Formats: sequence, structure tokens, C-alpha cells
Amino acid sequence: MRKRSFFGLSKPCFRYELATGTTVSPVVIPVPEKVTLYIKTPYQKTSAVLKPGRSVKTGERLVLHEADPCSVISSVTGTICDISPFLADFGNAWTAVTIRTDKNEMADTAFSKAAEQPSLDTLNRFFPSCPGEPDFSALADDRHPVHTLVIYGGNADLLIDTGLYVLKTHIDAINAGIQILRNATGIRNIAIAVPRESVQNYSGHLDAQVQPFGSAYPQAQPLMILHALTGRLPDETGTAAMGIHFFRAEAVAAIGRAFADGRLPVEKNVTVIDKTGKKHLAIARIGTPVGALLKAFGITVDNQDRIIFGGPMTGNAIYSEDLPIGPDTDAILVQAKSDIALYSDYPCINCGDCIRVCPAHVPVNLLVRFLEAGQYTDGAELYDLYSCIECGLCSYVCPSRIPIFQYIKLAKYELGRISFAEEMNEP
Repeated sequence: MRKRSFFGLSKPCFRYELATGTTVSPVVIPVPEKVTLYIKTPYQKTSAVLKPGRSVKTGERLVLHEADPCSVISSVTGTICDISPFLADFGNAWTAVTIRTDKNEMADTAFSKAAEQPSLDTLNRFFPSCPGEPDFSALADDRHPVHTLVIYGGNADLLIDTGLYVLKTHIDAINAGIQILRNATGIRNIAIAVPRESVQNYSGHLDAQVQPFGSAYPQAQPLMILHALTGRLPDETGTAAMGIHFFRAEAVAAIGRAFADGRLPVEKNVTVIDKTGKKHLAIARIGTPVGALLKAFGITVDNQDRIIFGGPMTGNAIYSEDLPIGPDTDAILVQAKSDIALYSDYPCINCGDCIRVCPAHVPVNLLVRFLEAGQYTDGAELYDLYSCIECGLCSYVCPSRIPIFQYIKLAKYELGRISFAEEMNEP
């Protein structure tokens, strides 16, 4: 829901869907003829041990090179029919593995043996490409010991029901996952963020400290939850430097189910939003083409329509229905051509709308001038680039249609590359 003052003197207010609504049963998407999975490492054909023609099992861990820490879990049983380079966002080079599915499904047993004794190594080896895409690298970083885990039970963007659905229907699995995380990492302090209006539904039912967040956007953003917990925001070193690490509720539920059942979960919960704003819940194998989910709900994509991974405020547009859903795909949004607001290169008119709407109180009108000119370091040092929580409200209210949100993401990425290069060059 969006609210705006009749007199136009106050900032617009968006609100998340309430968690007290009825739960809709998701539609199970049939296993497609082919799935595409991504290994987040560059493709080098000469040294690859993964070859086309190889048979794989459901739940099998696939690596491109021997002893490579980057892997992906096969979501189907079948035969690898193609391995090719894939250029991801911000120029990241990945490897796309396409598998032709087999109707006779066979489960891999490697995880069931490792699951007998939960450990951080087991989690880091098998779960980074499971539903919710949990990241365990920060937990193994001795430079910044993590003392608190935060599980966010909502969704950061608007219109998405995936996180709330998991929170309402998989409490037992979440509790099991919390216990496994405690045993494997040794971290006792675990908090779970839930909508404020439903705190009474979860207090006493979750084996963690319950941290409520408000219904006004962007209160469910991880960085806003972090601010509510600590009273501050992270710098360029990230949340792990503060000793805090985040997990999606779906990731924790996946961990709990995996160790209880002895097999890795390979299905992703996805909210599908059509051109009218109507929402559908789906369960599909990771790697299923986007077109298969749209077809299941009768959603057609016409010329110059837009498909977005994520929500309307912070989602990323994709260019084809053939692209697959990933372990972090919480939503697919389709926008009609007539509803798309185009960006422009018109200069800032200094109206101040972006400053009034910013929840982090960043001087956006000054910051964007430096980012447009590529002066990322000055923007970070002078105008609080790293205080931005990336909610997208500044881009929404900008009358000049400046892509402020995209400028900010690009600046953080480029500064991250510089910092990484400097660390690699240190003696």
C-alpha cells in the first residue's frame, strides 16, 4: 500500500503486506526438460573436470575444477548437455551448467553421510547454492569473528511473500536449522526478525531472540534491522566487521530440513507477480527457466515488457524468459511496457525529494553528483555512500528520473574492486 499527503508536503509511504493474512498454497511447477545452474567461477575449458555427457544425480555437488571451493548442487537427475561461460551482473564471470533431466530420479548420498556430524565445513561445502543461498564465508573469517546471527523472516522488497510464507509454514524446520547453526558454528546469540504485528505468533515458538520490524518500507531491509539492533550501520567492510551475519529464513529452514531428511533441498519458493500486481506462490526446482513459471500462471510477456528478479524497488531486470531461477530468486515481477518509468540523463534540479525520503539521511542530491562523474572515493568520504541501505526510494521520487539507485550500487562495486586489489597487492 502507498500513502501520500493530500497537500504533497510529506514523503510517500509504502507498507509491506501484513503477515496476519491467510496463507495461499503454492503451485508446484513440473520438473522442466532442462535446468541451468551457475557455478560462480570463470569457465576454463582446458582444466575443467566437469564435461558434457556426464550423468548427475539429484543433490550431487558439482565442481568445475578439482579442489575448487565454488560448487553447485544439482537440482535434478540427468545428463550434462552444455557447459559455457556466463556473464553475470557487474561483469562477474560464472559458468553455466545445463542439465537435460531424466524422469527416473536418483538421489546422491554424499550429503547424507556428511550430515551425521554437523560442522561449519559441511555447511560451507553443501549449502551455498541451496534455497536462500546462505553465505558461510564470513563465519570462517578469523579477521572479523561473528558473534551474532540474524535471520530475517520477511522480504526486503515490496509485494514479495516468499519469506513470510516460509516463516508461517516452516517454523519447525527453522528451529531445527537454528540448532544446527548453533552446534556447527558455536555462535549462541541468534536473533530472528519478524513483522511487529505478528510478534505474539512467534514469541515462545522460535528458539531465538525475536526482533520485530515495522510495516513501513524499508524497515524489513537487513541493514534497517541491523540499525534497530545496534543503533548503527556498517562501513565499507560490511556487517561481518561488526560481528553480525544475516541469513534468510528460507536458508535456515533448508538447513533444518536437510539434516532431518538426510538430503539437500533443491526446490525454491518463488513469488510470481503478474502485470496487474496479482501475486502467486510457486515451488520450482532451482534452475527452472523463468518462462516455465510464467506459463504456469498464464502470464505472457510482450515486446518491451520487463521481467524483474526481485521486487519493484530493488529488483534486477533480466533479458530472457530462458534464464533460470536461482537459490536467491525470491520473486519474479512482470511489468507491462505502459507501466515502466524510463530513466533519463536530465541533471539534478536540487528539489530535495531524495533527501526527505531517505531513511538513512544521506545527502543524496550531493552524493549523486560525484557518482555521475565517477568520483566514487570522494562520494564515499564526503557524502556517506556506505550509509545507503539500497532501498531505491531516492530513484522512485526523483522528478529528473536519475537512476540514483544504480549509480550507488555501481559505486560500491567499483570501490569494492579497488579495496580487493589493494589487499591482494599487500606484502
